[in-house]
Order: sequence, then structure tokens, then C-alpha cells
Amino acid sequence: MLEARNLWKRYGDKVVLERISVSVQEGEFVTLVGTSGCGKSTFLKLLLGTETASEGQLLLDGQPVRDEPDSDRGIVFQQYSVFPHMTVLDNVMAARAFARRGLTGYLFGQARREAQGAAMELLHKVGLGHALKLYPHQLSGGMRQRLAIAQALLAKPRILLLDEPFGALDPGIRADMHQLVLELWQSHQLTVFMVTHDLKEGFYLGTRLWVFDKLRHDPQAPDAYGAGITYDLPVGKSDRQTLQAIQADLKEPQHDIQN
Repeated sequence: MLEARNLWKRYGDKVVLERISVSVQEGEFVTLVGTSGCGKSTFLKLLLGTETASEGQLLLDGQPVRDEPDSDRGIVFQQYSVFPHMTVLDNVMAARAFARRGLTGYLFGQARREAQGAAMELLHKVGLGHALKLYPHQLSGGMRQRLAIAQALLAKPRILLLDEPFGALDPGIRADMHQLVLELWQSHQLTVFMVTHDLKEGFYLGTRLWVFDKLRHDPQAPDAYGAGITYDLPVGKSDRQTLQAIQADLKEPQHDIQN
């Protein structure tokens, strides 16, 4: 479904990503971990189309990924991307309106009724059926994140991009969100890429784990080399020694490793 061929990303003289060659099948759940600033979110932006590769190719179904977001790709950020002046229902319907061509993007008549029905069905599915008329400031953090996920899914994307979506949530709420995302991944037959700083979360949610890190270092020129994928692991098939090595790279406490 998706293939990166010798992918590089530079910003001026600063190399962020280098020599990434990888392929992903439809339906995989790929989690991306690595130290802060190692290029995980940059790779997500390349997938979304808000950034373009400096060198190499990024292909979707054998064709270059479009250099602008489209309905194939939905994204959820850690900071809730919702509209504060709109109700929960209107926030989700807006995702359908913005996908329309035209000067205004407004929905009328049958198109509005269809969008409203689809939005209500999705909001019930993510546990917000009781909150249709509420505004974002009236919602808890977990509820706002559910709203952001519903927004992303209304356009029925093939690929869902999650950029540390649960980092600001309390542990109990995060556990609920983990279950929700797994259910939506399966029921909507999504291909998911999720950036997380939590290795344990990455192994729990994903079917495949990528670790981003620099393979080359120059103390005299720290920006001369970028990060690549240093580990590409199918979840559940990694030995304890490998997990310990990854945690040492990420500088995470060893007691988080589970057999």
C-alpha cells in the first residue's frame, strides 16, 4: 500500500531524516517511537502531505503521495484540533463540509442531512452520543480527543495518522482511548501510523514498531546527519534483549519491560 524509497528530509543544512526505505501493507498498525526531535512527526507530515521529501520517493498504491492532505488520510494531534465555537455535532459535520468543492463548503438539503446522520452515527460509536449539543470547552480532555478522532474518521480515510494523541491524558483515560482506537482500527479497516513517546504503548497498540534514531553522528556538525528507522519489529516477536536495547536508546526505565 505504502512505500518509501531512499527518503530524505532536509530543512536548509539540517538533515532530519535520511535513507528511509520501507513498505507497509494495508491494514497494518505501525507505531513510531524515538527520542524527541528525531523526525517521527516529520515522517507523519510527509505521509499527510503537508511536507514534501527533499530526496527519494513516498508512494501510495504505486503513485507519489499527494503534496496536500486529502480524504485518504486523516490525522489526530495531541492538541485537540476542534473548533471552539461549534457544537460537537457541528465539529464533526464540518469535516464533511470542508471536503466539498466550492466557494463556501456549506452543506445544504440532502447533503446536510446525510452528513448529520453520518456524524451522529460516528459520535455514538466513539461514546459521544450524549454530547451532540455541547461545546468543546464543556468536554473533558478524553472527550475532546474522541471528538477529534470522530472528525478524522467522518471522511472515511484509508490511513489514520495519530501524532502523540494520548500524551496529555490521564492513565485511566488513556486506557479507554487505547481500546477505542483498536476497535475503530478493526471496524473501519484502517491503516494506522501512530507517533508515541511511550514504548510500552507502542508495543500494546501496534502490529509493527518502528524506532527512529540517528545511525551516524558528528559532534562537530550535529545537523549533518538525520534519523532513520533503526528497528522495524513485528509486535510480539521481539526478544527481551532487543527491547532492553531499544529502551536504553530511548533512555526509558528498564522496569517498564514486560515478558
